[in-house]
Amino acid sequence: MARPRSAGYEGQRDQILAAAAALFARRGYTAATMNEVAADCGVSKATLYHYVRDKHDLLAQIATGHVARLEALVADVSAGRLAPDAHLRALIERFMAAYAGAQHEHRVLTEDVKFLADGERGQVLAAQRRVVAAFAAALVALQPALADTPLAKPLAMLLFGMINWTFTWLKPGGALTHETLAPVVAQLFFGGLAAVGGAGADDAAAAGVHRAISGAVSNTPESPVGRSAG
Repeated sequence: MARPRSAGYEGQRDQILAAAAALFARRGYTAATMNEVAADCGVSKATLYHYVRDKHDLLAQIATGHVARLEALVADVSAGRLAPDAHLRALIERFMAAYAGAQHEHRVLTEDVKFLADGERGQVLAAQRRVVAAFAAALVALQPALADTPLAKPLAMLLFGMINWTFTWLKPGGALTHETLAPVVAQLFFGGLAAVGGAGADDAAAAGVHRAISGAVSNTPESPVGRSAG
């Protein structure tokens, strides 16, 4: 008969997964060891194996947990039954907010999912496809003419291209945050560069975006490739 889990089991497991994600993001999945995971978690290896079978199980739980949370965000926004414009903006804002607290998990997802077994990798990729499909559907709802073209998914992927890779250059604790960047992404996607800069855009949101960018621009590197900004 299986031993019942303690009241704090899920919380301890979440802490272990978060610490392991940070280690994998910093060291790489293949280089990290279970000894290092245990040390970073502040637990013994015996305790660690009470929560996960092995390092592979850690990776699988980090990846599947992350995409499950993203799918839950999609469902939560959809439940609000917002107008198409507000729906897409809410998706952008919620995903940017989620990435702010899950940069390590997102790096693991983008760089280490190839190490999963076929079935696990298929599960993760299927969840990612459902998220992309939800964004594509939101675009079609906003611009119904897209339904007669093959552009909805590519446009969704272009949008993800703006928000997915912020973990590679947006420095935590900097002047520019995921919160201030979210409306920048929305304005750029909806209205182009003129909307972000304020030219040709007379609404308060564009003005707020312009102020946010102006306050952070001195701390942004000339090129974000391989460097941190913020």
